Amino acid sequence: MKLLSVLSAALIGSSAAFAPAPVNVQQRTSAVAPVSMAAAEGEFYIDQNRRNLMNLILVGSAAVTVGGLAVPYILFFLPPSAGGAGGGTPAKDKDGNDLNLKEYLASKKAGDHSLAQGLKGDATYLIVKDDGTLESYGLNAVCTHLGCVVPWSAANNKFMCPCHGSQYAPTGAVVRGPAPLPLALAHIETSDSGTILFTSWTETDFRTEGKPWWN
Repeated sequence: MKLLSVLSAALIGSSAAFAPAPVNVQQRTSAVAPVSMAAAEGEFYIDQNRRNLMNLILVGSAAVTVGGLAVPYILFFLPPSAGGAGGGTPAKDKDGNDLNLKEYLASKKAGDHSLAQGLKGDATYLIVKDDGTLESYGLNAVCTHLGCVVPWSAANNKFMCPCHGSQYAPTGAVVRGPAPLPLALAHIETSDSGTILFTSWTETDFRTEGKPWWN
């Protein structure tokens, strides 16, 4: 029995010699934490100036994109400004050349109704009167029914739309439906260099004695 006790004590002593030394967990954690936090701060810290620059780039890119989409949309609803010399829009032929009054009248006969490019790019009639001078107004050739270009019929002395049968007097007033409104008017002027100019008609429509519907 005494021998057994001695052997047990010897075995316990030898096992204790090979056991790992106790570790102070709190001390180890406190030692490692500052190092880990410092590493994390170094990894995720972003300079404020760099952040501001990135925000400016992002906002600027968004503004350019939105502006590029919005500007054409807004301009579509704004009336075009009258350009050209004398504050008007030059009348142009089918090739885009400005029309000179003297040259134009020399090439046309009395009673001629020919198309030119007018305000907003719409086809507009230039009318040569019986005395060989140019009428003081032009007539927009776009039918007020569904937008067809209305040809002039010299044989019938009126504008006759081939689409739905609307007819207009030489002044552009409606003489037969279904067109609900007369052809739009534009003033005709001449620049100092002799170029034929179109300007907006904003006063009373002399055919209806009312406000112009196209303004």
